[in-house]
Amino acid sequence: MSSTASGKHGTWRNWGGNVTARPARQVTPASVEELAAEIRKAADDGLRVKAVGTGHSFTSIAATDGVQIRPELLTGIRKIDRTAMTVTVEAGTPLKRLNAALAREGLSLANMGDIMEQTVAGAVGTGTHGTGRESGSIAAQITALELVTADGSLLTCSREENPEVFAAARIGLGALGVVTAVTFAVEPMFLLHAREEPMPLDRVLAEFDQLWAENEHFEFYWFPHTGSTNTKRNNRSAGPARPVGQPAGWFEDEFLSNGVFQVAQWVGRAAPASVPAIARISSRALSARSYTDIPYKVFTSPRRVRFVEMEYAVPRAALAETLRELKAAVERSGLRVGFPVEVRTAPADDITLSTASGRDSAYIAVHMYRGTPYHAYFSAAERIFTAHEGRPHWGKVHTRDAEYFDRVYPRFGEFRALRDRLDPERLFQNDYSRRILGE
Repeated sequence: MSSTASGKHGTWRNWGGNVTARPARQVTPASVEELAAEIRKAADDGLRVKAVGTGHSFTSIAATDGVQIRPELLTGIRKIDRTAMTVTVEAGTPLKRLNAALAREGLSLANMGDIMEQTVAGAVGTGTHGTGRESGSIAAQITALELVTADGSLLTCSREENPEVFAAARIGLGALGVVTAVTFAVEPMFLLHAREEPMPLDRVLAEFDQLWAENEHFEFYWFPHTGSTNTKRNNRSAGPARPVGQPAGWFEDEFLSNGVFQVAQWVGRAAPASVPAIARISSRALSARSYTDIPYKVFTSPRRVRFVEMEYAVPRAALAETLRELKAAVERSGLRVGFPVEVRTAPADDITLSTASGRDSAYIAVHMYRGTPYHAYFSAAERIFTAHEGRPHWGKVHTRDAEYFDRVYPRFGEFRALRDRLDPERLFQNDYSRRILGE
């Protein structure tokens, strides 16, 4: 059963299992015209509208008790323009299908996140990102966008056409309309060389600026209750391709990262006192390795262990201090944290409500195994992140509201004004957008 599959009586549940909704009706339009008709019908019936992807958000950003738009039939590549080096894709296309289709055409996105289960519109609308020194989020690679607005009309935007909509709608939070197609900049297929190796946390933090500067894509995972990290550096390579061998790949990506890790989470949930010992073993289980492959096979990996996640973007210069504070808080608190903390970066971009809007950013993501109490850990982490003017990922757990966002996003008022223009009756509102954007 997929993460968007309905339960009994039309109940919708997200991938993390922490959000449920009961829409009045679910519709699966097969064309942009059908989608526009459903939006007009919902407005006539006095029902609010939300499009939903694969449910990979941990917030209720896609939840509705009105009309739920399912994108399964709005998929596929519309157009590849090899002169402009762009691809236009239907909004409901899963990222994994987009990546595979581009690879067949000898093309690739410049950067991507670490999973590819999400739909294109869901990923860009919530600000999904990977890690990169120069290359930003998936939304930062958009060159044009098409959406159906509250009155049922089709609006297209780019830097040249409706640029004020383009600035905001690339990460539109589902609040400006329903995205129907996205045009991405693409480039000829290239190879990435990945180098993964354990490294002490103190060294990573002391040398972070250098590690960031020397690598196109640098990230690391810190194992709470230990002083250990696993680092990953991805850089473009002239080749030849040397993919991870099948047995080794299965052992590290499936057996260790999903199988053994799943069992470790079960044990940790049943016996929290065992978590620090498990963390020390886990941090030593992954050995150094390197491989060279096409981008989506390097950037992304399967995530079969279900979890709940909070992630904040802090100014990149504040990363080391923020992480040291988080480590001290975990050690002080008696919390038992069995999931590694993930750290990535993104360059400043010009998207109104991007977590990297106007500032070079570092992302710190904290996770807890699904079904494990996470409030104490996430609250402690959030207090630290917000003290550094952190901006939460729109699709991950946080408690911030419009008043806070008005302080940490210089262009927050600009987004709200555009929403007033495009959706004056709040057809696309739900409880979450009411909290984050205000009334």
